[in-house]
Amino acid sequence: MKFKRLLADLEAIPPIRHYGRVTAVLGLLVEIAGVERRLSVGSRCHLIAQDDRRVLSEVVGFRNGKALLMPFGTLDGIGLGSKAELAEAQAFVTPGDRWLGRVINALGEPIDGKGPLDQGDAIVPIRNTPPPANERQRVGGKIDLGVKSINSFVTCCKGQRMGIFAGSGVGKSVMISMIARYTSADVTVIGLVGERGREVQEFIHDDLGEEGLARSVVVVATSDEAPLMRRQAAYMTLSVAEHFRDQGKNVLCLIDSITRFATAQREIGLSAGEPPTTKGYPPSTFAELPRLLERAGPGRAGAGTISGLFTVLVDGDDHNEPISDAVRGILDGHIVLSRSIAERGRYPAIDVLKSISRTMPACNNDEENSVVSRARQLMAAHENMAEMIRLGAYRRGSDPLTDEAIHYHPALEAFLSQTKEESSTLAEGHARLAEALDMGKK
Repeated sequence: MKFKRLLADLEAIPPIRHYGRVTAVLGLLVEIAGVERRLSVGSRCHLIAQDDRRVLSEVVGFRNGKALLMPFGTLDGIGLGSKAELAEAQAFVTPGDRWLGRVINALGEPIDGKGPLDQGDAIVPIRNTPPPANERQRVGGKIDLGVKSINSFVTCCKGQRMGIFAGSGVGKSVMISMIARYTSADVTVIGLVGERGREVQEFIHDDLGEEGLARSVVVVATSDEAPLMRRQAAYMTLSVAEHFRDQGKNVLCLIDSITRFATAQREIGLSAGEPPTTKGYPPSTFAELPRLLERAGPGRAGAGTISGLFTVLVDGDDHNEPISDAVRGILDGHIVLSRSIAERGRYPAIDVLKSISRTMPACNNDEENSVVSRARQLMAAHENMAEMIRLGAYRRGSDPLTDEAIHYHPALEAFLSQTKEESSTLAEGHARLAEALDMGKK
């Protein structure tokens, strides 16, 4: 395998170096001429700045016989006549087991100050394709995510893909860290796409902690980085997850957030001259979403699985905005975080009645389904009469189901609350829910 990787590295070195010249710079878009016939969309070039700094760039389109590039870094020092050297045609990454516990950027370079990364033997393309649908395994058994409200009401299975839909400041980052820390998955790969730079260290050290980081790989691209870096951070996250999946491991892949990935693709598409469509998103945005999200899921026979949890930052708390709508149609269920629940001080602020897992109820036994159905029925009854209850207009005895809902409401709210230091297994969650509804075994 090492020999195979060495051959791939050697083949990536061009025997002849080809150079073009920069003919225009407009915003983040660089136009080069002289080598356009040797390039295709996705090809890479090194732009050579005045101080000999090399800026890696990617071809995003062509116009008037010239290639259009966008950089992975800043364009300081790049001007008319600057050299553009062709780089390797295919970008790939070589993860290994020693990547666990490390923090890398979108190019696969370490940024945690722990020294260089030990490269593995397997070669994984950055923009990989998912396994053919007819060769994939079926979704496996239940996966423990460590959060009792998810385990009980939105049960996930190995190889399932779920969306976490939330507005800003509703607690999704803390919930993601709880899942990463307490999940039963073999490996966790976390992609922080467009994250605030200030919050990266807080997430890694305070929320994720040493226990969670030890079996995780964290990919980071902050909000101030170039759109290509933010987009590639999502691709890199899936590529690392695919490596561990192909080793036969059950991988949990977390990306925060898909909305920022879509925003990066919007910047790239509009700069390349694509027409804006819904809310300014070009058509390529809605084409890239399934290409990314379909990479998660069960692998081929003999391989492991990638269980995906992808956050969607809903614009203005509108859960029907274009990206939310598109992602919801691709994934296998959704977890909705509610601002009104967070304002009441209950965390995680999951709106159980609006959340759904498409593997339920088939993944549960009859007893578990009975408890969950009973709890949902009571919560729905309380929600329907919530306004009248708050106003004091409801009279006890008017409706037996509402009376029961009022009686069990404090116990259900207590069950749905969970601190970030608290973990809960699948079995414990169902047992505690049954106990809260007086349905436990006597």
